[in-house]
Amino acid sequence: MAPDRTPIVAFHRLIPGIPAPERADRSGLGGLPTRAFRYCDAVTTAAGFGWHITAPLDLALMWDGHEVLWTCEELEHEWMPLGLGAVQYPHFRARFDEEVPEDIRGFSPPFLTGLPEPGVVQMWTGLFVRTAPGWSLLSRSPANLPRSPHYEQFEGVVEFDKWFGPLFTNIRLTRTDTPVQINQLRPILQVQPIPQFAYADAVMNAHSVTDAFTQWGDAEWDAYRTSVVAPASVEEHQPGHYAAEIRRARRGQGCPFAAMAAAREAAPAA
Repeated sequence: MAPDRTPIVAFHRLIPGIPAPERADRSGLGGLPTRAFRYCDAVTTAAGFGWHITAPLDLALMWDGHEVLWTCEELEHEWMPLGLGAVQYPHFRARFDEEVPEDIRGFSPPFLTGLPEPGVVQMWTGLFVRTAPGWSLLSRSPANLPRSPHYEQFEGVVEFDKWFGPLFTNIRLTRTDTPVQINQLRPILQVQPIPQFAYADAVMNAHSVTDAFTQWGDAEWDAYRTSVVAPASVEEHQPGHYAAEIRRARRGQGCPFAAMAAAREAAPAA
């Protein structure tokens, strides 16, 4: 039997030449404080979880309180109204129709779409996505990077194993008459793989709440001594105790998915 070479996430570029997704950076693209990078594994793990997605081109959006306008270098006009319609990526429709099967011509995905909600626009990244069976993709603003004060992004979880479709983001402009620059100097999205059982009702409903003073037993207080009391009692306390313990555990246990990927790469082609 041939080895399984299916990746957890497969990105497909429909728009030629756009930046490829890149593994998210644990340093927050160099923006995390040095102390956080050295000692806070929780922050660096969140920053490095998933892939960064860059906008397919530099553009600007503006909301005048009534409708969204947009512009980019390729446009002949300074600002173009978006309304509740959709616009194509510059010069993409003709290239799309030249390359695709005849029955798919005329069905190129829109680049920007005006939504009914005030100041909300949907932007396509130029990518289609397929995930392995049982896996979804969480789409969100980049973790632990400073956010623009001029817009917000909706988060979404998409089951791309069942739906082979475009990866887009919904942007809500929060200030009127203020040009919002979206460029390729920083990612517009961070996408993260999530097993679908993680958000199933059986998992979401399986939680508990306890009151420590009345319900904790020896096991909980012993764990408290290990995680809180002992590190604080060391004469020369060193920061980053949690980070050191987590890294040590990872080295000892390894990652089953990394092992699976390594096995697939090492296996000869069928």
